[in-house]
Amino acid sequence: MNTPHYTKIHNRFKLNGYHFSADELKEIGYDFIKEGIPYEMAIGNFFMNWMDKNDYINVKTSGSTGDPKIIQISKQAMVRSAIRTGNFFDVKIGDTALHCLPTDFIAGKMMLVRAIILGLSLEIVEPSANPMKDQYKNFDFVAMTPMQVHNSLDQLDQIKTLIIGGAPIYPELNQKLVERHNRCFETYGMTETVTHIAVSKLAVPKKPFKALDGINLKVDKDGCLIVDAPDITDKLIYTNDMVEMHDEKNFTYLGRRDNVVNSGGVKIFPEVVERKLANYIDHPFFVFGLTDKILGEKLVLIVEGELDDLAEIQKQQLSCVSLEKFEAPKEIFFVSKIMTNNGKYLRKKTIKAFNIS
Repeated sequence: MNTPHYTKIHNRFKLNGYHFSADELKEIGYDFIKEGIPYEMAIGNFFMNWMDKNDYINVKTSGSTGDPKIIQISKQAMVRSAIRTGNFFDVKIGDTALHCLPTDFIAGKMMLVRAIILGLSLEIVEPSANPMKDQYKNFDFVAMTPMQVHNSLDQLDQIKTLIIGGAPIYPELNQKLVERHNRCFETYGMTETVTHIAVSKLAVPKKPFKALDGINLKVDKDGCLIVDAPDITDKLIYTNDMVEMHDEKNFTYLGRRDNVVNSGGVKIFPEVVERKLANYIDHPFFVFGLTDKILGEKLVLIVEGELDDLAEIQKQQLSCVSLEKFEAPKEIFFVSKIMTNNGKYLRKKTIKAFNIS
């Protein structure tokens, strides 16, 4: 089957129950910009940009391959990404989908592209921590962040296929999802790869990520993933994500290179430690390396809470028997808030605010 051109709006595409042609899509985009509330304005801007004369979209990166920046992504590459997703998850023409992610970023933009290109019936709602609230319809395909999923556990039966990205899925949430749903997938990707290029079906224990068709992977000398996606870009994509490659298609994500802690010559991946501790510590937390005269860096634990919680946190940490000796945090610090509203940890900002360098 020939890949459709990005200007071709599928004749089965619906937005909130209504069909739209290319010209009508421009009109609804203009109306959203002129009269909509912020999330509708972002969708309107996307529609206007998608239908303009440029063959690319400007997108803000998240920092997976370096400092956040604005990059240009080919609209036709976005079409190919949408088709790859549709093929992998068996998304069919006329399937229903929910758009509940911010359109300012690639994940939200791609939900719109999938609907336009694959011919989906797309329901749009304001992005929130609980997107299924007041939703009584069933959906064939939905993309959410882990925080949104956590708040939607009681309504998972309304979703046929759920993909989850934007932040790690920690063990407790993974366990709950496996118990309640058999078509939940964790995705791996970034702006530069036009959302996900690898997927892991949730299971206990967690499975490695598997690259989608047409994606080739390798690692650099430091163990960071290099993505070759020739139908997206003719350049190799060098990431800051350290991985363990099992074969040419399957890998386990270890953590960000810029988060690695070198403690006494031993490399510690904070994300690995956090995944282990997540089953035991019931406060928001993360770990990082603090400068130490003897070790070079020592691993410390930052917890959202108060000093009065210290004994409880220490007990919870000691309960985690899977921690290697070198993975055990040497100190515990408390802060009042370390999470953003969308469930991501602001590591650098928190550390700076806490006056730790």
